[in-house]
Amino acid sequence: MRDFIDYIVRALVDNPDQVDVREVEGSRTTVYELRVAQPDLGKVIGRSGNTARSLRTLLSAISARQGKRAVLEILED
Repeated sequence: MRDFIDYIVRALVDNPDQVDVREVEGSRTTVYELRVAQPDLGKVIGRSGNTARSLRTLLSAISARQGKRAVLEILED
């Protein structure tokens, strides 16, 4: 799942070398923390949050098929 997020986000941004995805395992939920370069933050969030919402929808669908729960957090540096 981490590689999936990494692959999609690297295709969206101008600075793919600065994409960092960390996986934080919880008891019931896995949280994926996404960090990108400051200029690329708008590309990852998208207009009115549409890109971020789409990423979260894909992540939820994939994790639900695996019987798990996953959350994507986009963090600022």
